Amino acid sequence: MKQIQSASLITAIKTPYNDKGDIDLATYDKLVAKQIEAGVDGIIVGGTTGEGHLLSWEEHLMLIAHSVHQYGKELIIVGNTGSNNTREAIKATENGFAMGMDAALQINPYYGRTSDQGVVAHFNKVLEIGPAFIYNVPGRTGQDLTPNIIEQIADHPNFIGVKECAGNERIAYYEQKGIACWSGNDDESFAGRHQFGSHGVISVTSNLVPGLMRKLMDDSDPTLNESLQELMHWLFSEPNPIAINTSLMMTGAVEPNFRLPYQALTREQREIGLALMKKVGVEHLVGDVLHILEDSAISYTP
Repeated sequence: MKQIQSASLITAIKTPYNDKGDIDLATYDKLVAKQIEAGVDGIIVGGTTGEGHLLSWEEHLMLIAHSVHQYGKELIIVGNTGSNNTREAIKATENGFAMGMDAALQINPYYGRTSDQGVVAHFNKVLEIGPAFIYNVPGRTGQDLTPNIIEQIADHPNFIGVKECAGNERIAYYEQKGIACWSGNDDESFAGRHQFGSHGVISVTSNLVPGLMRKLMDDSDPTLNESLQELMHWLFSEPNPIAINTSLMMTGAVEPNFRLPYQALTREQREIGLALMKKVGVEHLVGDVLHILEDSAISYTP
């Protein structure tokens, strides 16, 4: 638990696809190798950025098992095994730990929402299985995990902490109470770490510039933070992971293959991103090229 809580930079790793729409493990391994090279502490497998919601459970668990086998000695492996269905979350989490993952990422029930006490009961069931980060992202679930909920489960021995998207004031409140928090908003993560006392960030941007995100967490460098703000805002100009997918295709890090319902950023949006990536510095980007990416080169599969 202490090793997991010491992780200040965890990447919500992208899941790449081949032209048939299947998981491209060779490219996945290249992406993870860049994270290790940059000094990232861990990865979230099949999170929102990794499109776990578009993967079958067979694909999802295979990717967790592959990550553990390949990188378990170098990275903390966190499997996104949460679900809005408690029974399904229990089964997936049991399978993930059987495959050797270090921790789970657990979400509160979304769409078919429940009461606060129902959320607490849901989390207590999955926390019984093994160490877990609790993920609070009201913009996706439609329900804020308020302190009233988190404080009821924070003493559980398998509670690691919260991936918090409700802002730095919430993070500061928890940290002052000894509840570990990781920022879920890249653009707020520098202040979260160096001003509000967060344990770190679970990042999307580190897929693209892992070395710079490593420095952002390690060094109190406001100039670096300011230099990354425009890029971070562009990466969330459409719902994640649309822009991070597009950017990694523009750098040649992954093949230009989307699973629907995601679609690439428009050419106009890509032109903005191209300029921002050049401004940050191509030497910091994951990928070997940087180009506009023609519409005709992009494929879409269900």
